[in-house]
Amino acid sequence: MTVISQVILKADDELRYPSSGELKSIREFLQTGVQRTRIVGTLAENEKKIVQEATKQLWQKRPDFIAPGGNAYGERQRALCIRDFGWYLRLITYGVLAGDIEPIEKIGIIGVREMYNSLGVPVPGMVEAINSLKKASLDLLSAEDAAAAAPYFDYIIQAMS
Repeated sequence: MTVISQVILKADDELRYPSSGELKSIREFLQTGVQRTRIVGTLAENEKKIVQEATKQLWQKRPDFIAPGGNAYGERQRALCIRDFGWYLRLITYGVLAGDIEPIEKIGIIGVREMYNSLGVPVPGMVEAINSLKKASLDLLSAEDAAAAAPYFDYIIQAMS
């Protein structure tokens, strides 16, 4: 839910007009709209490149993941891992676009630890994977855009840690 939706729903629940502070938060949200859409556009247009780079970084850092007995050993397991990279990148773009972590939390974080544990996927390995995804993504953005996008990656990393 966007800042605008949150302000409207809260004001309506309390049967009042939005406060000056709430209007200021809407103004700030709208002022960052161009930047947020630029970030999302860059990430979406470069998904394949980002996923390939993140995968390469992860395999270099953790070759045991793709070695016999590793969680990403074999074509099928490796493909599932790469699929998850794309899914997390898309999830991050939802958060950036909304200017809020709520879409990340509602769509992707609730239950993620339990899911990976039940599948036998090491959660610390997923944290490393998201760190690789973060680096590959932020390398394509300007310093200002990278600073705006980084907290969304960090939120997922923190939630998995």
